[in-house]
Amino acid sequence: MGCLSRRLAHGIWVAAWMASGAFGQKTLTWEQAKRELQSDNPTLRAGQIGIGESRAEEITAFLRPNPDLTMSVDQLNPFTSNPYQPFTNTLPFLSVTYLHEREHKRELRRESAQSGTAIAISQLADQERNLLFDLRTAFVQVLQQKAVVNVTRENLEYYDGVLNISRNRFKAGDIAQVDLDRLELLRVQFESDLQIALVNLRTAKIQLLALLNDRAPLEQLDVAGRFDFAEVPTPLEEYRQTALDTRPDLRAAMQAVDKAKTDYRLAVANGSTDPTFGLDIARDPPIEVFFGVSVTIPLRIFDRNQGEKTRTQLDIVRQQRLVEAARKQVFSDVDSAYATLQSNLTLLRPYRARYLQQAVRVRQTISFSYRHGGASLLDFLQAQQDYRSIQLGYLNLVGAYLNAANQLNLAVGREVIQ
Repeated sequence: MGCLSRRLAHGIWVAAWMASGAFGQKTLTWEQAKRELQSDNPTLRAGQIGIGESRAEEITAFLRPNPDLTMSVDQLNPFTSNPYQPFTNTLPFLSVTYLHEREHKRELRRESAQSGTAIAISQLADQERNLLFDLRTAFVQVLQQKAVVNVTRENLEYYDGVLNISRNRFKAGDIAQVDLDRLELLRVQFESDLQIALVNLRTAKIQLLALLNDRAPLEQLDVAGRFDFAEVPTPLEEYRQTALDTRPDLRAAMQAVDKAKTDYRLAVANGSTDPTFGLDIARDPPIEVFFGVSVTIPLRIFDRNQGEKTRTQLDIVRQQRLVEAARKQVFSDVDSAYATLQSNLTLLRPYRARYLQQAVRVRQTISFSYRHGGASLLDFLQAQQDYRSIQLGYLNLVGAYLNAANQLNLAVGREVIQ
C-alpha cells in the first residue's frame, strides 16, 4: 500500500512538472517580440528618459529672469546726544529692479530647446530602428535554425531507415561488409549536421533573449513565423521615396538644420542690450517719503557676441552638408539592400520551380534502385549528398532573403516587407 502511494505521488509530481513546463512555454510571433523589445529594452527606456529630460530643458529655457530686491537703512547714529533716539535721522531705502529681455530671447531659447527635443525623439526612433533590425536578424536566425533542425532530423531518420534495410541486405548476403561500413560511416555526416543545427538554434535563442532583456530558459522559448520568400513587386523608386519620407536619421539631420538656424537667431538676439528697470522708495526726514524710477542700459561699445554669431552661422552650413550626406546614404542603403534582395530572389526561383522536386525525385529513385540492386553504392551516396546539399542550400538562401528584406526595412525606415 505504501509503495502504491509513493508511485501515485510520484506520478502526480511528474504530471504537475510536465504541466508547469507546458504552461511555461513561450512562443513569440514577430509582433509580440517587437512589442516586448519596445517595452522592456533598457536602451530604449533610457532614451525615453532622455526625451523627458529634454522637455524639462524647454521649461528652463523659457523661464523669466527674477526681479532683484534691495533694502537698506542708512545714517544710523548710535552716538547721538539722545541715546534713546538712535533712529531719528535714518534713511530707509527699498529698491526693486527687473531685467527686460529684448528681441524675443526667451522665445528663441524655448524654440531651440524644442528643436533639441525633436532631434532627441528622432534619434530615439533611429535607435529603435537599428535595434529592430538586430531583433529581426536574431528572430530570422531562430526560424532558420529551426528549419535546419527539422531538415537534418528528417535526413537522419530517412538515412537510418536506409541503414536498417542495408543491414538486412548484408545479413542476406546481398551487399558486402565494406559497402555497409561506408553506409554507416556516412551517417556521421548527418548526425553532425543535426548537432550543429541544435547548437546554432540555442545560440540564436540566446541572442534573441539578450535583445529582449528576457531571462526565460531556452527550452521554454520558441518563435512562430513564416520562413519563406515572396516576390517583391514594389519598384526601387518607391522604396527610395519612402525612405526619404521615413528615415529618422535623415529627419534628425534636417531638424538639426532648423535648430542651427534658431541658434543663430538667438545669437543675434543675445547681442542686443537688455535694459534694467528699477523702482525705489525711501524716506528722508523731514521729507516723509519719496520714490524714483531708473533705467540701466549697458553700453554696447564692444560686441562680445561676434564669435557666437559666426559659429552658429557656420553651423547652419555644416548641418546642411550633413543633410546632403545623410540623403546620399539613404539612397546607397536602399539601392544596396534592394540589389541584394533581387539577387536572392534570382537564386531562389529555380529552387522552388525545379531543384527541390528534382532532389526529392532523384533520392527516391536512386534509393529504390539501390535497395533492389539496380544502382551502385556510389550512386546512392551521391544522391544522398545532393539531396542534403539542395535542402540546406535552399534554407540558407531563404534565410539570406529574409535578412536582405530586413536590411531593406532598415534602409527604408519602416517594415515594407513582412
